[in-house]
Amino acid sequence: MFIQTEETPNPAALKFLPGKAVLDSGVADFTTHEAAQRSPLARLLFEIDGVAGVFLGSDFVTVTKAGDKSWQVLKPMILGAVMDHFTSGAPVMETAESEAAADDGDKEFNDADVDVEIVSQIKELIDTRVRPAVAQDGGDIIYKGFKNGTVYLNMRGSCAGCPSSTATLKMGIENMLRHYVPEVLQVEAVT
Repeated sequence: MFIQTEETPNPAALKFLPGKAVLDSGVADFTTHEAAQRSPLARLLFEIDGVAGVFLGSDFVTVTKAGDKSWQVLKPMILGAVMDHFTSGAPVMETAESEAAADDGDKEFNDADVDVEIVSQIKELIDTRVRPAVAQDGGDIIYKGFKNGTVYLNMRGSCAGCPSSTATLKMGIENMLRHYVPEVLQVEAVT
């Protein structure tokens, strides 16, 4: 089995491509060993000293390292763990529920007082233009709400904590949303 690796814009995150499907749908984001209990793959990766986060996408695994650890030391251990997992035949997730599906009902903001058409346009733009682009960098962006002209987004995977995420939000996503949806005044990240 050959596993490719790709650098991400976030120097603390690497993207691993095992050459096969990781998740059939949605994404899963684990920021602690305790949160990773429903994923045998994420649990295995968190056993490596220095792994600070695991993000699972359709065909990739993004691993975020602790700041004081070196990729030169961690990368071979992570490659071995990913290879061991996929050759074992164990499932990636013990339940079919993805993290994205769980987040859909977990809105941080109430959109009840907002025009449904505006929210629909914002979500469509994020899903069709933004999410595929950030997935190429090993991350994901989830819509969390729209209030008083501000779109609230949650950045995950390699996007979380990335030094260039603010530029991506302000210069990329905010400008695009403002162009297509005049009611959007700004974009803010939420955790």
